[in-house]
Amino acid sequence: MVMAKLLSLLLLFSVFFVHSNAGEEEAFDVRQHLSSVSRYGAVKDVADNSFVASEIPDGCTPIHLNLVARHGTRSPTKKRMKDMDNLASRLASLVREAEEQKQPLQNLPAWLREWESPWKGKQNGGQLTVQGEEELYELGIRTRERFPHLFDEDYHPNVYAIKSSQIPRASASAVAFGMGLFSGKGNLGPGKHQAFAVTSESRASDIVLRFHDCCDNYKDYRKSQEPSVTKLKEPVLDEITSALKRRYKLNFSRQDTSSLWFLCKQEASLLNVTDQACALFSPSEVALLEWTDDLEAFILKGYGKALNYRMGVPLLKDVVQSMDQAIEAHEEKHAPGTYEKARLRFAHAETVVPFSCLLGLFLEGSEFQQIQREQPLEHPPKPPQKRNWKCSNMAPFGGNNMLVLYSCPANSSSTYFVQVLHNEQPIPVPGCDGSDLCPLDDFKEKVVAPHLKHDYNAVCNTKAGQQEQKPATKVSAF
Repeated sequence: MVMAKLLSLLLLFSVFFVHSNAGEEEAFDVRQHLSSVSRYGAVKDVADNSFVASEIPDGCTPIHLNLVARHGTRSPTKKRMKDMDNLASRLASLVREAEEQKQPLQNLPAWLREWESPWKGKQNGGQLTVQGEEELYELGIRTRERFPHLFDEDYHPNVYAIKSSQIPRASASAVAFGMGLFSGKGNLGPGKHQAFAVTSESRASDIVLRFHDCCDNYKDYRKSQEPSVTKLKEPVLDEITSALKRRYKLNFSRQDTSSLWFLCKQEASLLNVTDQACALFSPSEVALLEWTDDLEAFILKGYGKALNYRMGVPLLKDVVQSMDQAIEAHEEKHAPGTYEKARLRFAHAETVVPFSCLLGLFLEGSEFQQIQREQPLEHPPKPPQKRNWKCSNMAPFGGNNMLVLYSCPANSSSTYFVQVLHNEQPIPVPGCDGSDLCPLDDFKEKVVAPHLKHDYNAVCNTKAGQQEQKPATKVSAF
């Protein structure tokens, strides 16, 4: 009798354990783990539930909005499409080789035997996709609905300045956003569309939105660091390559694993296909591969080197200048329609990531103080440890930062406040004592001022760069 009860309990425990594991697998959505290839819709609502957003003080009204956004979902570049054609040939070769060696291939997914790239024969790449257009169009609609007081005037380029880099996918994103923002407010066609201007600087001189293209020291740094970044990623790729070999009996190389991970990201993000390349990897393997991408972004675009974000100071200056101009217009009571109420910028991950670093976002613990003291940071912790530095959240397609300037009544603790939103969600700013809402004077003093001592030309010209050879992160093997 006792034995029967024990067996029953063991059976119940087994069923519960299997069900729990199945639940974990089911809860894992690979589309939220694609680093900077993540779609905006898949990750924009993935927020830190432990953070409590500030209440906007009574009587405060928004008087200006700054937006720095990445372009929406795009197709692979021509080079990457060629890589996918090469992968198709490589997979066919691996299958033939395994069949000739009479390897047991019962675990090999059927799709992999005759796979061809979905982009085979395409002549153009890198352009905004339909999904990317929708992401920015819908963001424009939500922005107007959230801040009706800011977008209640007729369109004029001096009131709503829309700027993009000169890269077509960024300017197309600006157009899609503007179509949503001004939908129904114009006179064109049945949809009452509004014509609007999008301005761009030459990419050869655009130090506000493509500062990385104009910074010689950064280009030299990136070129010098890419081999060491590749080396840091190799242990993870080798570990997963060995697992794939055992699992599918194909003689995969490290490069094959890297290519299959790239294919997984493209399929899941662009085609919403998660049961082919992505299904080759376990959730823990996806987490490790995502971390290698995030590690690369940390070293080459983020806190890994102060140069990465100091070259973005012209953008930070532009943001603060627009706030000062809005305050001047507000205090001098300029007539409606004669002053700027929003400055809307559309660019790239190489813009959004450094700008987030300038704001001090996505740091761990005391790292903000380390940054202020110009001390090196450790690399983002490796899974299964948790980390704040995740590009799927920081810079997905369509990822964005908004800085909303509020004017408050005279009896408030401050006349002007800045609220920082990331992907439309309030986010803690270390320089604002971990709040998303900051008195403007504190924001300028604690967040902005430490960066303004760095001049773009001094940071980016070769002679100045030679004085700073120390890496800003502690390099360690994993």
